[in-house]
Amino acid sequence: MKLGLLQINPVIADFDGNLAAIEKAARECVGRGAELCIAPELAVSGYPPYDLVQYPDFVKQNLQALERLLKLSAELNCGLVFGLVLPTKNDWGKPLHNSAVLCDKGEIKATKNKALLPTYDVFDERRYFEPDPTPCVAAFRGHRIGLLICEDIWTDSGLLGRIPYDSDPALACLRGGAEMLINVSASPWGTGKHRLRERLVKSVAKRTGLTTILVNQVGANDDLIFDGGSVVVSGGGAVLARLPIFREDAGVLDLTEPPKTAEWRDDDVADEIEALTLGIRDYFRKTGFGKALIGLSGGIDSAVVTCLAVRALGKENVHAISMPTRFSSKGSVEDSRQLADALGCGFEVVDIDAAFELQRKLAGEPGGVAEENLQARLRGVVLMTRSNAGGSLVLATGNRSELAVGYSTLYGDMCGALEVIGDVPKTRVYELARRFREMPEAILTKPPSAELRPDQTDQDSLPPYDVLDRILEAYLDDHADLAAMEERGLEPALCRKIVRMVEIAEYKRRQAPIVLRVSKAAFGAGRRIPVAKKL
Repeated sequence: MKLGLLQINPVIADFDGNLAAIEKAARECVGRGAELCIAPELAVSGYPPYDLVQYPDFVKQNLQALERLLKLSAELNCGLVFGLVLPTKNDWGKPLHNSAVLCDKGEIKATKNKALLPTYDVFDERRYFEPDPTPCVAAFRGHRIGLLICEDIWTDSGLLGRIPYDSDPALACLRGGAEMLINVSASPWGTGKHRLRERLVKSVAKRTGLTTILVNQVGANDDLIFDGGSVVVSGGGAVLARLPIFREDAGVLDLTEPPKTAEWRDDDVADEIEALTLGIRDYFRKTGFGKALIGLSGGIDSAVVTCLAVRALGKENVHAISMPTRFSSKGSVEDSRQLADALGCGFEVVDIDAAFELQRKLAGEPGGVAEENLQARLRGVVLMTRSNAGGSLVLATGNRSELAVGYSTLYGDMCGALEVIGDVPKTRVYELARRFREMPEAILTKPPSAELRPDQTDQDSLPPYDVLDRILEAYLDDHADLAAMEERGLEPALCRKIVRMVEIAEYKRRQAPIVLRVSKAAFGAGRRIPVAKKL
């Protein structure tokens, strides 16, 4: 049998657009001989739709889309598998299922409702959907296919550690007579996630002895970036097909022929650049904006964000503004100009020193944090005013290390629609920066500084970033306590100080822009900590 793998990029609630994407990819695959075309989880509505599912018209449009896809299946004389929201048939529990439909030649052959609903990290599917443990094994043109939806295969404790489920839907399909497994998925990316997902599919295939097909959504929706990375594995654990990461693809696989599988590169830094580029591009495309505005300070963070924005949107759609005061070095302005010239994006200098002098008396005594933050807020005013005037979106430039400890200014450098590198540690920002050939050497080598007072460096207030990032990794990613941090060779008093800074800064992060997620413990929906608490 030939399979069409429809790795598409849905837009949430764009039913017409999503159906058009499914149809285009399906026609391409059928034209190359595919008998069964497989689209991702909730491909009809886009994932995650969150509270939109609570609106009756949203559910109605899912049902209308189902009828349209049945007609497409009849027209193409092929099978289709696709994910959508369907009402339950019960008068208890949640009123909706996260479902997948298998149809052939215009007829529904099977409907699968998701069994395992994730309620951890960025997921909260039990808020919306009713789980259904009933296994689904469907007859399709002489084959018996077990249908599964995303989390239904995330059950390998040996690979994943402790899991929140006591059932294995894949094994239930095997016991029901399945000869192959199809998993429609919307699994968001974090660094290395596509490789972990492939190991998981191999685990399912080996455990059941069945060829296992996973088709994953690609594209970014708000903070979540989906990589695609669809994969097919034989019952013996051999990879039969891989689709590319971070781009749409319509792949055709003939299960009767030897595999011709592509390799994924082993380069996490390059993958993160691709992911962040996709995150920016889709945020603008899906919100209807075209132009970005960036405060370019001459530092490493704003330089990397500018490079990423040009990569995502094109140089003609990116404008950078340098906003010096008396504390800004001449080199920072010139470094910013050099980078903008190399990238070919717009650039200007708006000197805010006069406005700073006018408002200094509000800060009381000269110097101090209030005076430093005043400069950051004036820059925010300039950027947001230009944004309002020209219809551009401001990209914030804070990194994960700064957001973690509150080394950022509310209504200042935290202004913006999107925090592009807010999930990238400072040490990693330097690794990203070295990949851009346009990056001036001076930006790579100068000591990090906010330049808000004479001779300031970040290390006046923070430990060296390599030390800080080790502490943050232990605390945020691994949930290590102080004793565990000490066992890692980290200094206890410093760890205690940094942990306190992290917790105090929670109120700032609640007001931060959307942070593109690339780690396993990103700020935002993936980390839910009270603001008011005992420290």
